[in-house]
Amino acid sequence: MRAQTMAYFDQLIPSGMLLAKEAKEQGRNIVGYYCVFSPIELIEAAGAIPVGLCATKQEPIAEAEKVLPRNLCPLVKSSYGFAVSGKCPFFHFSDLVLAETTCDGKKKMYELLAEHKPMIVLDIPNSSNFEDNQEHWIKQVYRAKAYFEKNLGTEITEEKLADVIKIYNEERKLLMELVSLNKQHPTPISGTDLLKVMWGRSFQFKRDEFTAKVKELIAELKDMAARGESASQVSSKRILVTGCPTGVGQEKVMRIIEESGGAIVLQESCSGIKAFVDLVSEEMDPFEALADKYSKTPCSCVSPNKRRLELLSRLVEEYRIDGVVDITLQACHTYNIESYSVKEHLKKKHNLPLLQVETDYSDADSQQIKLRVDAFLEML
Repeated sequence: MRAQTMAYFDQLIPSGMLLAKEAKEQGRNIVGYYCVFSPIELIEAAGAIPVGLCATKQEPIAEAEKVLPRNLCPLVKSSYGFAVSGKCPFFHFSDLVLAETTCDGKKKMYELLAEHKPMIVLDIPNSSNFEDNQEHWIKQVYRAKAYFEKNLGTEITEEKLADVIKIYNEERKLLMELVSLNKQHPTPISGTDLLKVMWGRSFQFKRDEFTAKVKELIAELKDMAARGESASQVSSKRILVTGCPTGVGQEKVMRIIEESGGAIVLQESCSGIKAFVDLVSEEMDPFEALADKYSKTPCSCVSPNKRRLELLSRLVEEYRIDGVVDITLQACHTYNIESYSVKEHLKKKHNLPLLQVETDYSDADSQQIKLRVDAFLEML
């Protein structure tokens, strides 16, 4: 059973494309971004609209491979291909791009992308020593502040930023409330539908409307659960998805899991709760609070990435997970190597099995993935 409110989220990205055009016609500034490390509160406090940029489809990769090597992460190639081919309206209508030095592929790709759009690239520390990183992160936040003020002709005050932080924190709480509904069994909302909400969050232009629709969805799902209606079966095994971001357009592994009878309870990854599981402090200086929050993002580009293991431990217990599927994009060396650590951690601490699926954006390996997923679910 599927909630009727999901019809809104089905159209969120297509309608966002039209709203981006309308925003530009109205004289609004738009700043595109790619990563959950991006402190997008700064963009909103500058009076601009933050919008995610296209990066999760196979189609533009051929265009990217005219410049980029073939044996490169598909997310990096798709990002570049979408931008240079003109097939991402969000990139087209963006005045600026907020980028970040997460992986080597992205860093070098951004050098080429800067020829097509003005951008600031935040220097992200790769050490997980948060106390040492804090000063560096604060400098990066103020650097971004100065860049936006200069290029957007505005001023980002403490008061403006503090107000935006409160709004974004409320949104984070609301999204966590939505995800938390899947602590029930059977789950009231599918993993692929959760993905549409979480991923669509980055592409919406009417925040009040988006928030209202999430509240409406939560209420509808609660009513459905009270009537005994759900998105999965009592017999469905409860699956947590981790690993590389899985965006709308390349959700084939998630789709295969659900078509094979598994219930995806939630995603830990960047396209899941990683972006909003932690709030920004409303008690600190707002610029330092942003640095504090974003410096603690549990990404595999950080070493050692103990916070990811801690978060996974918390989630598998709270959501009563039966098995974990780790989606790794080809040529993503950090997540590929870290998969071993995640597997050993889950096995030793929780006696949970992990299936690693290394894949790209094409459908060529779909049948092979289905065979492996079927065997994994049968084992559970």
